[in-house]
Formats: sequence, C-alpha cells, structure tokens
Amino acid sequence: MDNKKILSASSAILRKAKKLGAPLAGFANVKDLKIAPSFTFAPQMPVTGKEINIRESEMALDPGEVHWPEHAKSVLVVAVEHPKEKPEMDWWFGLISPPGNKILIKIVKGLCEWIPEIFNIEVFHFPYHIEHGGIYLKDAAVMAGLGCIGRNNLLVTPDFGPRIRLRAMALNVPMPSTGPTAFDPCGMCGDLCRKTCPQKAFDKKLYSSEVYDQTILPARDGVYARSTCNRQMQKNIDSARNETAEGLEKPVKIIKYCRNCEMSCPVGKI
Repeated sequence: MDNKKILSASSAILRKAKKLGAPLAGFANVKDLKIAPSFTFAPQMPVTGKEINIRESEMALDPGEVHWPEHAKSVLVVAVEHPKEKPEMDWWFGLISPPGNKILIKIVKGLCEWIPEIFNIEVFHFPYHIEHGGIYLKDAAVMAGLGCIGRNNLLVTPDFGPRIRLRAMALNVPMPSTGPTAFDPCGMCGDLCRKTCPQKAFDKKLYSSEVYDQTILPARDGVYARSTCNRQMQKNIDSARNETAEGLEKPVKIIKYCRNCEMSCPVGKI
C-alpha cells in the first residue's frame, strides 16, 4: 500500500471509528510505543505482577511484559466518554464485563470486520489485560494524540478530562501517528486529583529518574503508589453487595470502583 492510499485509509478508518461510537480515536506507531514510558517502566517495577486482581499470564509473559502480534505496525486507540451521570459504565455486575467495556468491544469488533474488507489490512483486537496480550492503553492513547498523562496517572483528554474508557487494535500497516499532542492542563488546579485520594496514593515519591533511567515516571514525577491505589480497589470489592439491576434475573454483587481522582479533575467539565 503506497503512502497516498495509507493516508486515505487512515482518514477513513478514523471517520468510521467515530461513526461506530468512538468520539476519540487515533493512531500510534508500534516502534514508538515499544519505547514509551509505561512499556519500559512497568517491567522494572518491584511490585509488577503482584498487585491485587492481577491475573496469571496465559502467554508465559514476564511481569509487565507486552506481547506484540506478529507484523503489528501501528495501533488504533478508541475512546468513549464515561460521564459522571453514568457511573454504571464501569461497574462489574458479578462476572459480567462493565457496560462501558462492552461498548468499546462492539466498536473495535466493527472495525475489525470493516477494515480488512475495505482495505485488505490485517488487524488484531487487543485484550484488555497486559498478562493476556494487551498493551498499556494510556501510553498508546498519548502517542495517538488523544491527551496526556495527568498528575493523577490517568489519561487526560481536552474534551472529557480523564472520564473516558479505552480500547485498542493493531494493524499490519504503518499508519501515520496522530500524536502526541502539546495539550498539558496539569499544574493549574492545585492537585485536586491527588488530594482527593482516600488511600493517599500520591503522598510519597517512590520512583526517581536516577534509579529507573527515564524522565517520565508514574503520575509524571514518581509520586504514585499503585499498590496503595489497589488497596482501595480491594476495599471496593470487599464492600460490594448484592443488588438488582436491569436485565438481570436475580440480584448480583455489583463492584463500584473508586473514581475520586478522576471525578475531581476539572478538565473537560462544563
């Protein structure tokens, strides 16, 4: 596929993603992603693979290691808004995947059917979890131009702030990257996101550039304890109770994870 056809396909695919329900979408080059901060940092973290809710790898991967599909040249990242008015988008209804994730899966499946048919391009739908063959979605979204990593260690987008959900797929064609962007809103709100954490996960600097040999650290400056954040997730799991929900025949345990640092961010709010 020559450059002119690649550019035409890229534009058409981004339009199709939005038509399928993804208000944000962008491309990132796999070569760039392999040296992006999370991809190089995560395998070095002392607690990688030992956190709460970590699943055993089905692919014999080392902790934090990413498995790239053969011939993957670029990654398409799609995002949907997760507004305050729809908290249930991120709830687990027993073992049933959150509704927001179902929306994303439907979008990517639609693209996985449409792209090969129209452009004869090979595609691969990434699983969500790293240990099952997924990728670091926030970094991929940054490299695709969707936003930046904020001081809450979340992806922050111009339109929706951090209130978004992500999914990705790979293509065997090197689509032109749509990012990164110069967008950087942090540092103007007095760290509202960090102050609202119920577990105080942003109270101590754990990582330094000297030790990890990279300038971009978790939450930008290394002041973020993932294991502490995970304690809040476990607390949410332990406090979940059986509730009735639309479409379910009987009550199920509904897990509602903490979103304090996400909801306190003023970016993207009207």
